[in-house]
Amino acid sequence: MKKAKDLLSNLKSLAGPLPDFHPDEITNNPSDLFLQWLNMAIEEGVHEPHAMTLSTVDADGAPDARVLILKDVTRDRWYFATSLASRKGEQLHVNQNVALTFHWSEIGRQVRIRGVASEMTKERNTEDFLKRSSAAQAMALIGKQSKTLDNQEDLERELNKSKDLVNQTPKTISPNWKLFAVVADEVEFWQGDPDRKHMRVQYQRNGERWRHRLLWP
Repeated sequence: MKKAKDLLSNLKSLAGPLPDFHPDEITNNPSDLFLQWLNMAIEEGVHEPHAMTLSTVDADGAPDARVLILKDVTRDRWYFATSLASRKGEQLHVNQNVALTFHWSEIGRQVRIRGVASEMTKERNTEDFLKRSSAAQAMALIGKQSKTLDNQEDLERELNKSKDLVNQTPKTISPNWKLFAVVADEVEFWQGDPDRKHMRVQYQRNGERWRHRLLWP
């Protein structure tokens, strides 16, 4: 078996062809540009373009990260949902500063967002939960995400009970399920280039307005 160093050195990155990104395409608001990029990612067949990395920190200041699904985008806000009983839910309880990262390798693009995650209303939580598939609802209703699982049989038993609950009372809502909106303070758009002349645009909030600047690759 080859060493990891040899395996990695033979892998290509940013091979192209990749789309262009010019300064005259920059919008006044980052969420408008994000939606343009998201549409391109979908049109270009990027696999799961709504998948993103959510980065949080715990009570000791140690970072953590995981991939989950973007639920919505509105003016300056990016939405995700989770259980408050999960590790990320516990971390959000003590520190609401988060980062989101989108990586669309097929088109050589990244979007990095830093901001504060705020819980949505009970009505929005309910609406989001009921949009989930019945299987996803059943899993969330167990309420043990990130806890120690002693054996697989325990999971199957609890899941079957939860599925019965969803089937019998389909409007049951997990009390721990929360929809969060990340109110962005900084957003960076990164367009890769095979020659490493990457195009980077960073937006920073200035009160109710945004200012943007180009960054060196």
